[in-house]
Amino acid sequence: MPIPETVGAFAIVPHNDLPAAIPFWERLGFTRVGGDAQYVIMTGWGCEVNLTQAGSGPWRVPEEHNPFGVFIRTPEVDAIAARVDDLIIRPGGALRHREWGLYEVGIGGPEGMLVRVGWPSRLMQKSPSDGDNLA
Repeated sequence: MPIPETVGAFAIVPHNDLPAAIPFWERLGFTRVGGDAQYVIMTGWGCEVNLTQAGSGPWRVPEEHNPFGVFIRTPEVDAIAARVDDLIIRPGGALRHREWGLYEVGIGGPEGMLVRVGWPSRLMQKSPSDGDNLA
């Protein structure tokens, strides 16, 4: 089954230190378009993220790492990766065509959150009947 070529992400992401998280998202290419001091709405690359100040209880982000993650689906994988090359999770996060059918990269976000950026790989756009070796 082919993967549809749709762009986008919509995520609500809690952060313990919201003001410190905003520059990370701006560096990824997002722009603030609304919200307030406790809830920031940002758009970029055909996606929207809503950043919220984490509170107590289940929305509190553990000190050791942020268990929340965001997947940005866009053909602009290379452009985004170039903006944050020093934050790419290596060796596994290097830009590459993954066996599960995505050209993607992993980026270390605020408080240890994982941000993945990907797009359907050329490997998924071929079928074994094409006569090409997909390995």
